[in-house]
Amino acid sequence: MNTHIACSATRFAVLLPATPLGARQARRLAVGQVLAWGLDGERAGLVVGELAANAVTHGRIPGRGFQVVLELAGRVLRIEVADARRDRIPCPRDAEPGSEGGRGLALVAAVADRWGTEEGVAPRKTVWAELDLPGAGREP
Repeated sequence: MNTHIACSATRFAVLLPATPLGARQARRLAVGQVLAWGLDGERAGLVVGELAANAVTHGRIPGRGFQVVLELAGRVLRIEVADARRDRIPCPRDAEPGSEGGRGLALVAAVADRWGTEEGVAPRKTVWAELDLPGAGREP
């Protein structure tokens, strides 16, 4: 699978292979894009890294990749990671410390201001997280 990247002033999307290398590449590309937008890449990198690792570990179907989308909307950075396993949708209890689901979603819940899931066209699902950016909720 080839890597496909689309980028604009407020949106970045990349399709990557569902492999450990693809997950590492997702984090690296996302941090690079967030820095290019003039934002701090630390929180976004952690969220993308965890969601991409989950897509590779729990959402992998051989021959299908996963997609990472970053979108700036006002003072919010929305991060979406979509994979091909709609039958494996995480739930809020998966983000609780000590859950059987591991630590990935607990880290996402701790770092992100909001997170959730959306079902797409079968077999696709998206796990998303939103990060409020400095100055969010305040008048300029």
